[in-house]
Amino acid sequence: MKTSIVILNYNTAVYLSRFLPPLLDSIKGLDAEVVVADNASTDSSLEVMSSEFPSIRVIALDKNYGFTGGYNRALKEIDADLYVLLNTDVEVPSGWLEPLVGHMDSHPECGACGPKLLSYSDRERFEYAGAAGGFIDRYGYPFCRGRLLSMTEKDEGQYDAPLDVHWVSGACLMVRSEVFHGLGGFDEDFFAHFDEIDLCWRMQLTGWKVTAVPSSAVYHIGGGTLPQTSPFKLRLNYRNSLLTLWKNLPATVGPAKARRRLVARMLLDGVAALVYLLKGQWSSFPAVWTAHKEFRQMRGAATPSKGCQVEGLYPGCILIDRIFRKNRIFAFCRKKNI
Repeated sequence: MKTSIVILNYNTAVYLSRFLPPLLDSIKGLDAEVVVADNASTDSSLEVMSSEFPSIRVIALDKNYGFTGGYNRALKEIDADLYVLLNTDVEVPSGWLEPLVGHMDSHPECGACGPKLLSYSDRERFEYAGAAGGFIDRYGYPFCRGRLLSMTEKDEGQYDAPLDVHWVSGACLMVRSEVFHGLGGFDEDFFAHFDEIDLCWRMQLTGWKVTAVPSSAVYHIGGGTLPQTSPFKLRLNYRNSLLTLWKNLPATVGPAKARRRLVARMLLDGVAALVYLLKGQWSSFPAVWTAHKEFRQMRGAATPSKGCQVEGLYPGCILIDRIFRKNRIFAFCRKKNI
């Protein structure tokens, strides 16, 4: 099989019923298949697959391994040249897959690519999870063309040129199977969140490109499994951002700079925790504290340097730029070609 579109599901039966039919329609006549990997759902997901989509292959895992472990186990059982990791809460239109496959075929140096992510509820705006391609600032805060912090921009074609970026969203991520398995897949310590940023960073450190291909566009709901307000999600984001920096930054900027930036990021996290406390967000404060404790317990060896250029690294602090530039930030990003 040329392309396998692999959906990792956990308790989102309603999305399977809603979004699998247009997905199946979109790949008719193409050398592509759909596979659903189920992370031991406790809702009616498996019954829905059996009754409504009996022709789709289902890989039923014995427990919830998270985004990272679930995909690692499922993709070991799938033989294809290209994988598309697709969230259950993504709606795909006709013609979304062909530009991604075409880009990978014509750019053998590209290890992963992704489409433009638009909001399912407001289709003229970019969606938070990936927008038009991801970047990361000097302290490990991710942002996108079309999305900065919680603010998203209207899509007016301003980012319609393909661009090598730092990361593309795991909500819809195409990756070469040889690259994915060659890197050992996702880091399972992450469980979920920031895992695609780590994977894309590791790709670049081994010489592969990561590209946003906005001629393909999909519509993402977001928060289908974990809502934005979840303390568990917050803890994963803080912990995994530190792990990503610890693993990859020394090979990118050198060990001394990496240590300074990591210390600065941990101090910024401390400020964020105090802000949560002052705002009365009682569950958010311990989430940051626990994230740092787990990071100190989990950090291992950094990725050795391969001497490769890493794209999409923003030299400043996006938090400061957002405060002082306010709504001009996207114009600033376009001027800087990021």
